[in-house]
Amino acid sequence: MDDTQRYDAIVIGAGQGGGPLAGAFAKAGRRTLVVERTHVGGTCINEGCTPTKTMIASGRVAYLARRGAEFGVNTTNLTIDLARVRERKRKIVTEFRTSSEQSLAKAGVEVEFGHARFLSPHTIEIEKPNGTRLEASADIIVINTGLRSLIPNIPGLSDIPYLDSTSIMELSAVPEHLIVLGGGYIGLEFGQLFRRFGSRVTVVHRGDQLLPREDPDVASAVADILKEDGIDIRLRTNTTSIARTTSGGIQLSPDIVGSHLLVATGRKPNTDDLGVAAAGIELDDHGYIKANGRLETTAKGVYAVGDVKGGPAFTHVSYDDFRILRCNLLHGGNASTVGRILPYTVFIDPQLGRVGMTEKEARDAGFDVRVATMPMSYVARALEMDESRGMMKAVVDATSGQILGCSILGIGGGEIMAQIEIAMMGQVPYTALRDGVFAHPTLAESLNNLFATLD
Repeated sequence: MDDTQRYDAIVIGAGQGGGPLAGAFAKAGRRTLVVERTHVGGTCINEGCTPTKTMIASGRVAYLARRGAEFGVNTTNLTIDLARVRERKRKIVTEFRTSSEQSLAKAGVEVEFGHARFLSPHTIEIEKPNGTRLEASADIIVINTGLRSLIPNIPGLSDIPYLDSTSIMELSAVPEHLIVLGGGYIGLEFGQLFRRFGSRVTVVHRGDQLLPREDPDVASAVADILKEDGIDIRLRTNTTSIARTTSGGIQLSPDIVGSHLLVATGRKPNTDDLGVAAAGIELDDHGYIKANGRLETTAKGVYAVGDVKGGPAFTHVSYDDFRILRCNLLHGGNASTVGRILPYTVFIDPQLGRVGMTEKEARDAGFDVRVATMPMSYVARALEMDESRGMMKAVVDATSGQILGCSILGIGGGEIMAQIEIAMMGQVPYTALRDGVFAHPTLAESLNNLFATLD
C-alpha cells in the first residue's frame, strides 16, 4: 500500500531483548519502530522478575520478623498489610517501566501501541486500541512477543475465579488457604511467599518431584525446606476436575479444598495471533518460533529473541539475545547462542542457583563425572546467619577437572552459583576453587570445602 510506513527495523514487543535492541538500532541512525501490545518492559518488569522479587522481599521480612526471638530480637503483633505490599510492588514496577520508556524515547525509537500481525515477511499490520489499522514494513523485523500463562483444560476450571502469576500479585488480602497447581519455580515462589504472609498453602503437582529440571536429590532438598515452612506438598497428583464447594471454596479432590487457586502449570508463546504463516515463519509443535543459533527464523531478515523462541525463559537469556543481534546486525559480527553457559536462580528462600549441567545431564552426555556435595550446615557463615538449610552440589569432568555445572540451594545460592559460573567461563579447574583463599567468614569460602570433598 502507498501509505505503508517504511522503517529500517521493526521490533514487535518491547521486552528485555526487544527494547534494548530497538534503542541500539535507533542510536545507530536506523529508523526504528517498536510495536507493543500493552506496556514497555516485557514480562520481567511488569509481571515477572521485578514485581515478584519485590513481593518476595516483603515475604522475607515477615519470615525474619517471626523468627526474631531466635536472634534475641522480640517482635510482637506481626500483621501483613497485603495492600501495602501491593502498592510497594506497583511503585517499583512503575519506576522501572518509566525508565524503559524514557530509554526508548531518548534513543529516538518510535513506539506504536497495538497488536502486530504479519502480512508478508517484511510487512506488518498494527491494530491500535481504538480499532484503527496501519501498515509498516522493514528489511529487519525482530519478534520479542514473549509468553503468557498456560491454562490447562481441566473440567470445571473455567467456572472458578482462579489466579495466575499476574493476578495473584493484585490481591488486597491474604488468602486463607492457597492451592497452587504446579510444582515449577513460579508455583513454588508464590507458594512460599503466601505461606510467609500467613496463608495455608498446598502445592499440587502431577510429577514425581518438584522442579522437574533438577536432579532428584536437589528437588528433594527443596521439598524438605518447603515442608519445614509448613507447605503441604502433593506429588503424583493428577487434577481431573475442579469445583466450587457449597461454602464457596475451591475443591480439587476430596481432601484438597482451599479458598484460592493459583494456576502455575506453565507458559505458552504469544504466536497464535501473530500471522506467522503469512511471513513463512515456522513454529515447533508447541508454538515456539524456530530460530537458529544466530536467532534467524525461517523467514529471511526476521529474527526471534527471548522466550518466544523456546528454551530457558529468563530475562538474562533475552538480554544476551539482544547482544547477539546487536553484534551481528550492527557490527558485522558472528555471535551465536551455541555453547553459551546459562544460569538461573529460583527465588525461593533460601535460593536455588543453578548453572550448566545437572548430574543426570552430564552422565547422559557421556561424561565421566565426579560429584561434590555438601550440606549448607557445613558453611560457617550460614550457621552464623541461622539459615543453614539446603545443599551444595557440583558436577566435575573427572578427566579434565573442569566444572560442568552446579546447584546451590542455600542462603545466597544465586550469588555462590555465579562465582562457579565465572570459573566455568574461564575454564578454571575445580582445584583452583578448592585451593583459593576466600575471606572468612563469607559464603564464598564454602567453595573450599565443597570441592575438597572430591579429594
